[in-house]
Amino acid sequence: MRVLVIGSGAREHALCATLAADPGVEAVWAAPGNPGIARAWPTRSGATTNTAALAAFARQERIDLTVVGPEAPLAAGVADAFARDGLLLLGPTAAAARLETSKAFAKDFMARHRIPTAGYRTCRTPDEAHAAVEAFGLPAVLKADGLAAGKGVVIAEDHAAAAAGIQAALVDRQFGDAGAVLVVEDFLRGEEASFFCLCDGVRALPLGTAQDHKRAFDDDRGPNTGGMGAFAPSPLVTPAVHERVMREIVLPVLDGMREEGHAYRGFLYVGLMLTAEGPNVVEFNVRFGDPEAQVVLPLIDEPLTPLLAAAAAGRLTARSCRRSAERAVGVVLASGGYPGRFEAGKSIEGLEQAEGLPGVTVFHAGTAQRGDVLVTDGGRVLTVVGRGATYAEAIERAYAGADLIRFEGKHARRDIGMRAVSHER
Repeated sequence: MRVLVIGSGAREHALCATLAADPGVEAVWAAPGNPGIARAWPTRSGATTNTAALAAFARQERIDLTVVGPEAPLAAGVADAFARDGLLLLGPTAAAARLETSKAFAKDFMARHRIPTAGYRTCRTPDEAHAAVEAFGLPAVLKADGLAAGKGVVIAEDHAAAAAGIQAALVDRQFGDAGAVLVVEDFLRGEEASFFCLCDGVRALPLGTAQDHKRAFDDDRGPNTGGMGAFAPSPLVTPAVHERVMREIVLPVLDGMREEGHAYRGFLYVGLMLTAEGPNVVEFNVRFGDPEAQVVLPLIDEPLTPLLAAAAAGRLTARSCRRSAERAVGVVLASGGYPGRFEAGKSIEGLEQAEGLPGVTVFHAGTAQRGDVLVTDGGRVLTVVGRGATYAEAIERAYAGADLIRFEGKHARRDIGMRAVSHER
């Protein structure tokens, strides 16, 4: 099988590595890929939202299966374009992708299909948003309706923070059109976890669980980011919780999307808040998470490509997939200043030493090749993943690798995975 992976981040690097290891895969391409991917597999430059060019490339290279990593190509309709050309692609249509691309659509969809989530109001003016905050009380959650690269969420602990969030989205338009509508939600109390499934429009195959670390600094302080690290599996998702998530959330999503004429095929990421009343949906993503993919994918212990192809074709028959008993911890190495302003072009050293450690894998995200020198080229630069028999061992290995890598301004949280260690005592 010949496989194309669309995207350029650490998630796509992890996807390429996982799929290339499958015995039935003849070749892997990435579009556009990154320097880490390009060391092992051919890449094709170009915008991930140019759906016609991507489809033409898939035809030219006789691609059997295309797997989409990020959300932007799905929002642009890459699944629709490939379907029109009779090309097999794993990912939802643009209409189905609204589960992620529009927070307002997702909340309305959950209300229609009685899927547990926080109470909400959809606001288009500052007055409406302030009234919603008063109605829900503090803390309140403010979410830009559209795609904001993981940075369009404010948890307002006081009125000043709520006012600043409303100002940023609806007045200053810091998120552009993505913030023209603001979803104000009641604050859910509990612990968060991520739940991943592979869907074929009717059936869902659970792939694993993880926990992300969104805040920039240790102890969950600082601004939200695209994710500073993750660990897998989540010890919070017990068999009982797993059963409820499938019964009360995942299957109703598939049934509801199909009833509304948009059969959902692709990865489904359910961001959960595990409350005293049970699991609630914080958000949906219509693709694998990043950095969660970097810790979930290495623990899948059977060929993944046949499962992805079956889901893309609407013929998923497997009900479970084998997963390793190991634990995985991923530490994101970020540019200084991220998620705010940062400088790119900083030379990266120590990568080979880190990759030579046992149980350590490094996935590229924001890197670029300048001649013989690898340099930083994004906010999140690398994800260093450690695997081990315990969370503690995986943490030790991840940080051993992370500490060997050097670039000016390097920033990493030092507490990734620590909340899981207590579950093994």
